[in-house]
Amino acid sequence: MHVTAMDVNTASQSDVPTSPSFTDVVKSYVALTKPRIIELLLLTTVPVMFLAQQGVPPFWLVIATFVGGALSAGSANALNCVVDADIDQLMRRTSRRPLARHQIPTRNALVFGLVLGVVSTAVLGVWVNWLSAGLALVANVFYVIGYTMILKRRTTQNIVWGGAAGCFPAMIGWTAVTGELAIAPFILFLVVFFWTPPHFWSLAMRYREDYAAASVPMLPSVVGSAEVARQIVAYTWVMVGTSLLLWPLTPTGWFYPAVAIVLGIVFLSEAYDLKSRAQDTEELAVLKPMRLFHYSNAYLALLFVAAAVDPFLR
Repeated sequence: MHVTAMDVNTASQSDVPTSPSFTDVVKSYVALTKPRIIELLLLTTVPVMFLAQQGVPPFWLVIATFVGGALSAGSANALNCVVDADIDQLMRRTSRRPLARHQIPTRNALVFGLVLGVVSTAVLGVWVNWLSAGLALVANVFYVIGYTMILKRRTTQNIVWGGAAGCFPAMIGWTAVTGELAIAPFILFLVVFFWTPPHFWSLAMRYREDYAAASVPMLPSVVGSAEVARQIVAYTWVMVGTSLLLWPLTPTGWFYPAVAIVLGIVFLSEAYDLKSRAQDTEELAVLKPMRLFHYSNAYLALLFVAAAVDPFLR
């Protein structure tokens, strides 16, 4: 075969790696913050502000809390990616994250995460209050050190206790409005706490082989699906019961408990369906754990929206 000089030149040019564009770099840093997780966390922050205000909170306060909370969550997620870069490369679900694909230098990602943490604390402290800023900082530190660095690779209860970091937004939303803690945000904190295992274990059932390959002792990769489903049902009962405590112990009308009961019945139905399927098979196509996972997202969003809407219907 005859190869021309033009062919050689073209081949050489194609072999030269191209530098990422500015847009690509920005997208990589945004991906590092895990925007979808931030959305879920803010869904448990802003509605609580309406409940605390018993109406519409000041617009500027919502924006400041929203921005500060988003930056804090983005910081925690970025630092989580730094710590977990080695195992993210081994798991299909996380293999496309920026550090797993070497799109961002580890040092840059670390600095980025720390700067976001400092900025978020300043934003919440100056424009909201220092109690909210302190709670956000505690949640950030606990997620990165408590969950990611200590619990995640050591115990099957990793997401149970580590998930507490994701419960703080309810308290942050309340304290942003009132400047103090109360029983209402603590109940909502516990709702998210008991919601986290059914939510995450259903996802982990889908990706149990990933966790096994990365040697992460997530419960579904260590015990059978029947045991995981049994624990999911148990946590779901406690979660639903806890959600109903908000009605007699805090100022809510009829709307919130009505919605909580309906949502809870559907959640329990999905959990029991998963338990029934798990007794007969380990095949994911039959188990369909993602059904419960997707509903759990809808459950949490609708429950907190109901808490926000309730004051307007009394």
